[in-house]
Amino acid sequence: MSILPRTNNTYKRLDTDGTGPRRGRWFGWKKFAVVAGLIIGLVWVFGPRERREQVLDTIKQKTPTWGRPTHPPTTKAHPGINDDPSKGSGTSKKPVKTPHSPADDPDPLKTVHCLEPHNPDARLVQYALMIDAGSTGSRIHIYKFNNCGASAEYEYEVFKQTHPGLSAYAGHPEQGAESLDVLLDEAVSVVPKSLHACTPVAVKATAGLRLLGPTTSAAILAAVRHRLETHYPFSVVEKNGVEIMDGKDEGVYAWITANYLLDTLRADSPATALPYAVLDLGGASTQIVFEPSLGVPGAHLEEGDHKYELRFGGKTHTLYQHSYLGYGLMRARKNVHRLVEFMWNFHHKPEQSDTNHKEAGEIANPCLARGTKRVVEVEGAVGAEGVTKNVTMSGKDVGGYEACNRIVELVLAKDAVCHVKPCSFDGVYQPSILDTFPKGKILLLSYFYDRIAPFYPSGSLPSLTVSSLTTLAKLVCEGETSWKSQWRGDDSLLHELAVRPEWCLDLTFMHALLRLGYEFADDREVRIEKQVDGTELGWCLGATIAIVGGQLTCKV
Repeated sequence: MSILPRTNNTYKRLDTDGTGPRRGRWFGWKKFAVVAGLIIGLVWVFGPRERREQVLDTIKQKTPTWGRPTHPPTTKAHPGINDDPSKGSGTSKKPVKTPHSPADDPDPLKTVHCLEPHNPDARLVQYALMIDAGSTGSRIHIYKFNNCGASAEYEYEVFKQTHPGLSAYAGHPEQGAESLDVLLDEAVSVVPKSLHACTPVAVKATAGLRLLGPTTSAAILAAVRHRLETHYPFSVVEKNGVEIMDGKDEGVYAWITANYLLDTLRADSPATALPYAVLDLGGASTQIVFEPSLGVPGAHLEEGDHKYELRFGGKTHTLYQHSYLGYGLMRARKNVHRLVEFMWNFHHKPEQSDTNHKEAGEIANPCLARGTKRVVEVEGAVGAEGVTKNVTMSGKDVGGYEACNRIVELVLAKDAVCHVKPCSFDGVYQPSILDTFPKGKILLLSYFYDRIAPFYPSGSLPSLTVSSLTTLAKLVCEGETSWKSQWRGDDSLLHELAVRPEWCLDLTFMHALLRLGYEFADDREVRIEKQVDGTELGWCLGATIAIVGGQLTCKV
């Protein structure tokens, strides 16, 4: 430790007003200023203009900088980008306008970001096709990338979908393969013909096809690959190009897509840009992926399949992920209806044993909005999968959030045996959200968006919390009187609520999934999105980035 001398006022006064070093420097500067002023004045009055500028430059060069660099620091600008357009760059380059679709792309064979690829062996632009074969429909994503940098950079996508999904063609694999023609024909028209052979295409099926069983699903996938290879000019990805995607990959790819588009995952992302937790709710399954903070007391991540090491953007991310097969929104509906019917039959003896329940009357279902009615297809008991019956269910005067929530809680199996603690639901290990992700941002995708967004005018989504879903569910479950009071004038929404009584069930299930299942606090803020800058969120872009970042081959 050093001790500084006390300030001496005498020394201070001598340094300021005496004849010490400071005063000597002051007189030196004063002389320099007077002489320089006389020279500038004489040259300014009597000399030519060129001479004036030369003398001024000489004086500037002799002026000391006192700690500032003699030469200003230089920054490496991106090619074709002018940091300050108002000042010009000598060539008057205009700001680059990035296209967001083929409609505003000046040349699909080129890119506005560079004139030649970073790697001479790569193509300037690269297209890639990803078909998402979901449980309710199939969708194609036609992506355009450029190779201006060391890795492919995404530019835009073209999106098209068709219904039903491949799982609807059980026993008819060729018809299932042909159902994708409308999507692939779109790709043929969008991708420049000269690039067809070098454009990779992949088909990734999700939980819907997985539920059909290995034999049936394998037949459909084989028919799809055969049709791609024999009817279309694109290059089918050789390894895992047509497959049922592992649930954990589905979640992680969705996490990559969202955080890539939201600028929290790229190599140039700010250090303060923390990645979002991504929750994707599909028809047959639901996924959660987040990066737990393991440097805080009590934070820990057990080893297992849920742990996913990801190297992306020059960083290593240790992720927690899990895919819950059977807990997508459509499967949740089926499970709730089956439980309601079982409980009804347990308390009420059926009048007839007819499997179609033609004479059994209506079954009260608290998960249908009050006053609504619907004929639903109820699956058989465990062990009798594939056996279904039509049952008329009614919200009558029993429809309501509280009663529905009690049934949904049973479906979530929160009390299932937890072998490795802590658990979320269905006995699945999940590190504590409170300990490992206390303030991180949460992004809800797919059916979360589809069911919540219609209640708010386009472009005016408020800051939502988990409890916002409780409020919505209560209003929807109360029935038509409540709808007209809250959303009078929105005829489209009122019609949707009337013809889809299960909106009550959907919203109740979503809240239970977040609050009871994953244990997010009611006041936790959430964000719902479907697209970012015109690009669809979900697993597709993340999976495609992995493909274009690998070894690409052209179709011969």
